[in-house]
Amino acid sequence: MLAMHNLVKYAHERRLFKIDNLQISPGEKIGLIGPNGAGKSTLLAIMAGEARPDEGRVAAFCPGAYVPQFAAAGPGGPPPPPPVAGEFAVSRQYAATMSGGEKTRYRLAAALGEERPLLLLDEPAANLDIAGRETLEARLRAFTGALVLVSHDRRLLDAVCTAIWEIENGGLTVYPGNYTACLTQKENARARREREYGRYVHEKKLLDSAIADRRSRSAATRKTPARMGNSEARLHKMGNQKAKANLDKAVKALETRLDQLAVKEKPRAAAPAAFPFEAAGDLHGKIVVSGEGIDKRFGGRVIFADAAFSLANGQKAALIGGNGSGKSTLLNMIAGRERPLWVSPKARLGYFVQGADDLDPAATVLANVMAAGAADEGAVRNLLARLLFRREDVFKPAGVLSGGERTRVSLARLIAGGANVLLLDEPTNYLDMASLAALEEVLADHRGTLLFVSHDRSFIDKVATSLIIIDAAKLRAFPGNYSQYLDRRQEEARPAGQESALVVETRLAELLGRLSVTKDKNEAARLDVAYRELLARKPRP
Repeated sequence: MLAMHNLVKYAHERRLFKIDNLQISPGEKIGLIGPNGAGKSTLLAIMAGEARPDEGRVAAFCPGAYVPQFAAAGPGGPPPPPPVAGEFAVSRQYAATMSGGEKTRYRLAAALGEERPLLLLDEPAANLDIAGRETLEARLRAFTGALVLVSHDRRLLDAVCTAIWEIENGGLTVYPGNYTACLTQKENARARREREYGRYVHEKKLLDSAIADRRSRSAATRKTPARMGNSEARLHKMGNQKAKANLDKAVKALETRLDQLAVKEKPRAAAPAAFPFEAAGDLHGKIVVSGEGIDKRFGGRVIFADAAFSLANGQKAALIGGNGSGKSTLLNMIAGRERPLWVSPKARLGYFVQGADDLDPAATVLANVMAAGAADEGAVRNLLARLLFRREDVFKPAGVLSGGERTRVSLARLIAGGANVLLLDEPTNYLDMASLAALEEVLADHRGTLLFVSHDRSFIDKVATSLIIIDAAKLRAFPGNYSQYLDRRQEEARPAGQESALVVETRLAELLGRLSVTKDKNEAARLDVAYRELLARKPRP
């Protein structure tokens, strides 16, 4: 479908990537991942013919459809066919007044509607809500052509991809399987490097000890005991010379072995210990935020109608709802302590708004976070290390940071500033995989209360212990993560009286166990009939 040969691309003096030979086969679905700024979008644009490499060539053997992350104004192609437009819930007529999510859905529907054998997508889920991401996931799983997908949505990569390409440190590594398989392979490689480093250190220590021992013994052979006469001393000296020569020869042999020992670098250490969130645990009331009879409308559009909810102390809740359902509106109401909401007087709110910029561009990362004023430098540097700002990175001026880096610094300011209630509106946008994992760990360790908006389903599963769902202008609580919520929805969608798959599987296993041990032919026949009847009632996935 497409082949790349001796491909090299630079960003100023820095090499983004070097690819010797790589190809895309029919039906292959590739997830392209890497840190922010690694060159993922650049490589995708080169594949699409929209950018040129500095060296090498790309050979395309079929027509492809390309959906860039930041598309120019306009539809960028023919309108999507009606069935695909309906599936993505978007008009067939492009309009400049469309929201970011609507424009993304329009371009995706148009690209999929062309039914070309090669599809190149750059962050297609970035502006989609959860329902939109589920539609995209189903469509890409059903797509029979070849696909290259740049995405930070780990669930999408797991559900769709047959291979992962990772750009890192100027090179590209291919991992067969989906994103979880890629992580497993990387972890196995890291464990192997640790074992190799341990063997290297052990062998080097043995050689160094043996060399020191032989040198010490060689030096000792030069001395003649004082009690010896001249004749004995001469004989002793002759014997010593031979022994010393043998010891020196052994030293040289050991040094040669040491020189030939393949040097193994020590694998990078894990993140520092947890940040001490002393300030986060000083709310003692059971409820932090609550509201009843919440009404909100913009013009004639109803956002909330007689809605009610509560947020408990220490709760980590994800706020779920479609685009335009009122998620940001509710966070704004809480941040402004707007009636009829009640917010605990002891709540110190830390509010992260996507796109807002509270950083001093001339000050360093460390200085920006220290300015929050509630933690000492050691604790702040520990927190920053957990958010991937290590060693000299903390002295970067904020003005040179990428969007993802700025997001991490802003979040660090909220946490280090002593907020005991965090309100986060789309904190995962612009974060690469490593940053997402780091933020998940920090928020999971936070002892304060958390209410956040995110469309990243993996992030919600890792961080949230409960959901607050906006549906038909109401607010309802669910005590679990997003995967558990999906399971509950599937159970509720089953026809009345139909047993769950888990119940049926348990009964089937019980019948099989009894069939395997019974010696009574009549009993075996009866169990066999029961097994077949139950198997016919098993819910289909």
